[in-house]
Amino acid sequence: MIKSLYIKDFALIDELEVSFEAGLNVLTGQTGAGKSIIIGALNMILGERADTEVIRQGADKAIAEATIKVGQNHFLKSFLEENAVDFSPELILRREIRQSGSRAFINDTPVNISVLKQVGDQLVDLHGQHDHQMLLKDEHHLGVIDQFDSMKPFIEAYQQEYKKMAGLQRELRDLQRRERELKEKTELYQFQVKELETAALDAHEEEELMAEMNLLDNAEDLDQKAAAITEIGNGDDVSLMEMINSIKIHLEDMARIEPEFQTYLQEINTARISIQETIQFAERYRDRIEHNPDRLEKLRRRQAELNRLQKKYQRSVPELISYYNDIRAELNIAENFDLEIERISKKVTDQSEILKERAVELHNKRVAAGKQLSADIVAALQNLGILHGQFRVDVAWRRSERGWFTHQGMAIECAEDGCDDVRFYISTNKGEEPKPLAKIASGGEVSRVMLSLKSILAREHHLPVMIFDEIDTGISGNISEKVGREMRKLSQFCQIIAITHQPQIASQAHKHYRVEKAEENARTTTRILPLSDEQHIREIASLMSGEEITESALMSARELVERGAMRN
Repeated sequence: MIKSLYIKDFALIDELEVSFEAGLNVLTGQTGAGKSIIIGALNMILGERADTEVIRQGADKAIAEATIKVGQNHFLKSFLEENAVDFSPELILRREIRQSGSRAFINDTPVNISVLKQVGDQLVDLHGQHDHQMLLKDEHHLGVIDQFDSMKPFIEAYQQEYKKMAGLQRELRDLQRRERELKEKTELYQFQVKELETAALDAHEEEELMAEMNLLDNAEDLDQKAAAITEIGNGDDVSLMEMINSIKIHLEDMARIEPEFQTYLQEINTARISIQETIQFAERYRDRIEHNPDRLEKLRRRQAELNRLQKKYQRSVPELISYYNDIRAELNIAENFDLEIERISKKVTDQSEILKERAVELHNKRVAAGKQLSADIVAALQNLGILHGQFRVDVAWRRSERGWFTHQGMAIECAEDGCDDVRFYISTNKGEEPKPLAKIASGGEVSRVMLSLKSILAREHHLPVMIFDEIDTGISGNISEKVGREMRKLSQFCQIIAITHQPQIASQAHKHYRVEKAEENARTTTRILPLSDEQHIREIASLMSGEEITESALMSARELVERGAMRN
């Protein structure tokens, strides 16, 4: 149960703190007093989307915090420990909204909003003002059936096989698409493979080609330079080597007299050796120089061919080699597509049989759950004033020409939520055949069906808290009293917090709160006041007669409260 709620700087709320009790807690107040603001804050605590516009003018952030008694909930204990949150029998859920973003906490530990929402879903069912409209849309009916715990193993078993089937279908579609694409490109790829094979590409060829062409192109110049070096070194008149040898002799004589010349003598010896080796290399190099115009022309033609291929394919030589390997592999695959498609198709056929088994099991379970739900809702509706009501859950196979399997001669369409369409039918009058809920149910009847569903699901899921924001839409008088009694009866299984305008429902409260606006420091603020027993009666009288409470309204309110207490 929600033990307490704290709200600060949220819309019209400056600061508000309220404690709730077990059983049926009722909130009443004039339209616009701020009841929906309190529900909005609760929604925010439970992980729903929050807007920065809720921050009260002039404040840095909006805060909403609830202390919820959960007892020894083993699922929550395990879930919170997985998310590094300490578990305790009382959880504090807090949400802070700033202009820069939103933050969530459980027991003062920061958590992702998704974690907060999963925890909230396990603790509270919050029914908003317009949620009963879901019942008027067929697409939501399947989700109602699937909320029952007994459905979960069948849904999970089906979804496991559905995911396998969906994966195989994707794989088969990809293969077929690639086969079509390759068939269109096969002729082109075959030509390109032949062209690139003929080119006999080498990743390093271009660099080596440039180097060899450079030598051949400059052979004559290299020969002339090498000859010049040889001539300088070993000329017939005065050669460079003779000059260096003469310098060496003079330095030897001078070094014997002045030791400082010893260093230069060593340097001239080193230079003499280097120059002599250079001259000898130049002589030998001349013998290696190749004067081969034919070879140069052949290399130029090869270079032109490489340039042509690179320009044509818009790729470098290494990239051309990689591309050649890729398209050759694609052609190899193309040759084996039939075998691969046959192999995957066999897997699809086998998996469709397994999926069919799970789908049939899920379908039959939904049919059974629908029958049970129908009986339970009819019984609940009788308590809510629909004495001759009929309710039927129709579970039908989805059909499609592209179905993944056939059943009873029908091609069945499969989706992640199963292969069924579910629709609710109702009759509220004796002798009338049930018709689609959206076509015949009034607002009050839809509200009663929704309350019946919530009652059944509350017992099924053992949710600690249910919050109703004006579930009594479209009902009044004697029916409102029946709805109030049903809500009070339901509060034996879980805590209920209900916003209502109906005195008959408010009279059933274990604890009554009034939500009102007040002027403080020239600003409007919303506050919530727990009512004493006498205030409880006066508030019910106010709901009956308006602002001016008459003695007859007080007597009627007291009688209503006493009658409710006697029946409960």
